[in-house]
Amino acid sequence: MQIALAPMEGLVDDILRDMLTRVGGIDWCVTEFIRVSDRLLPATHFHKLAPELKQGSRTSAGTPMRLQLLGSDPACLADNAAFACELGAPVIDLNFGCPAKTVNKSRGGAVLLDEPELLHAILREVRRAVPAAIPVTAKMRLGFDSPDGALDCARALAEGGAAQIVVHARTKRDGYKPPAHWEWVARVQDVVAVPVFANGDVWSLEDWRRCREISGVDDVMLGRGLVSRPDLARQIAAARAGQPVVEMSWQELQPLLHDFWIRARHKLSPRYAPGRLKQWLAMLTRSYPEAVEMFAVLRRENDCARIDALFGMPAGQA
Repeated sequence: MQIALAPMEGLVDDILRDMLTRVGGIDWCVTEFIRVSDRLLPATHFHKLAPELKQGSRTSAGTPMRLQLLGSDPACLADNAAFACELGAPVIDLNFGCPAKTVNKSRGGAVLLDEPELLHAILREVRRAVPAAIPVTAKMRLGFDSPDGALDCARALAEGGAAQIVVHARTKRDGYKPPAHWEWVARVQDVVAVPVFANGDVWSLEDWRRCREISGVDDVMLGRGLVSRPDLARQIAAARAGQPVVEMSWQELQPLLHDFWIRARHKLSPRYAPGRLKQWLAMLTRSYPEAVEMFAVLRRENDCARIDALFGMPAGQA
């Protein structure tokens, strides 16, 4: 069984990948998608979204990182995938699940689920371009408007060369509204011979148990649930090993929040750094009452120096 950290644009960047993989339980993670349109992207573009490429494609905790591409041109995706491998990407992942309107309008993400022939062509071309030792994987939703074509899409991806398929168990139209339809993950696994990961609505250890029972698959990808409860993967790993499950306390989380803020301060301008902290803190309010209190204090705070003081940091330390 494997536990993966989901790629989430604008949320799980290299900083948060670092924080979450430090906690443990995550077998591998994926970058935010790198959008490919009509040209070969420069190395700087890859390194911006995947700085881990310069450190063996692993987070500081040693967790392997996969590089994700999004687009609709098979040849262009193949060229960029081959270049990403030259830069050190150990696995190429292809995004067929993003529900964002702006992405779908430019023929990327979930909109391609209406065209299984194109999915197959993309996988085939990328698989041909990438060295044989480097796996190509894919993430999909159940469909755009309905799940009627989900099995055809999964077959197209597997037959095109996908080594694994992650299934976010909702359609594009569903967005992120509950419930996730885990029973469809079981149906997908029935028609493909490659491992299938279940994704969607796993917020707790109990959710994972129910997802495993309904989907029938052992592998899981965690997204918002792991961002909201940073030790969720560690809890699941302990439970599957028959070990005691000890939940992470708010006090244990403090060093991560502190380091996250320092990293955000270094990476982003003072205008944007507070927003990144508040974004993660807002997610943490689902699991920690203390986060609710902290978020209330920081909600309208945009002065980096005052946030430094809240973390007990001397002036100029960040």
